Amino acid sequence: MSDKNEFYTKLKNQLDETTKFPADYMYKFIVPSDGSQVDEVEELFNNKGAIINTKKSKTGKYISVSIVLKIEKSEEIISYYKKAEKIKGIISL
Repeated sequence: MSDKNEFYTKLKNQLDETTKFPADYMYKFIVPSDGSQVDEVEELFNNKGAIINTKKSKTGKYISVSIVLKIEKSEEIISYYKKAEKIKGIISL
């Protein structure tokens, strides 16, 4: 668990150093195509003004989901990642 905390602390520091907020931020996820995970990801960003694009893999087993969202601060970026990691089978890129 502390590895995740270290990861998010490092990510926050990098974001604060390299990004001028508010800024457009792109999230990229890969989810299995055999469940409702795409809907869950879309619901997470629903009504936030996000631009969401999906693309099936060549084999059709996975779907990549790209989301562009205007973010006000680095903590907001991390909170979306923490919410997304609860979705079964999701991979954050």
